[in-house]
Amino acid sequence: MTTDRPARTARVQRETSESSIDLSIDLDGTGRSDIETTVPFYDHLLTAFAKHSLTDLTVRAKGDIEIDVHHTVEDVAIVLGTAIRQALGDKRGISRYGDALVPLDEALAQAVVDISGRPYLVHTGEPAGYEFHLIGGHFTGSMVRHVFEAITFNAGLTVHVTVLGGRDPHHIAEAEFKAFARAFRQAKAHDPLVSGIPSTKGAL
Repeated sequence: MTTDRPARTARVQRETSESSIDLSIDLDGTGRSDIETTVPFYDHLLTAFAKHSLTDLTVRAKGDIEIDVHHTVEDVAIVLGTAIRQALGDKRGISRYGDALVPLDEALAQAVVDISGRPYLVHTGEPAGYEFHLIGGHFTGSMVRHVFEAITFNAGLTVHVTVLGGRDPHHIAEAEFKAFARAFRQAKAHDPLVSGIPSTKGAL
């Protein structure tokens, strides 16, 4: 089926003294990904995001992981949020809202996304001490919120992520990313019933 909609793609590059990032995104993809951040568990989470949001995503990142993974992880999220904002364009014809409830074994996470143009994150429910846990020996639980903060702010999204249950830190993080991905997939989708920009203000 042909369409006259503009391609919803973006490429963003970012260089700092702490990291070097080259990221490409296609919001109307099939979930293909090619991700190398030098942080293996983060690669795993971003692959899940691409797959379950039906977003094609390519990432090449290098950073000062000999100090900590924090800079590389957060900077990739900043670039991802920036690319999402650019690729969305004027947001004409999108559904705008999405929500998802996703289990991973004992873990259960809910995400709600509004492509509002107003950055706001509510992130709750992770177990006490989760932020101190090392996942895969290198990725601290605290980084999950940092990633959502960076994406939300730079993409201009309103996002609520709630952990409703879970014991295994890996499962909790992955359920959160998959729930966010599924909610974002709904929100970015074109709605045939929507004419123009889905806001009474006429802009998002």
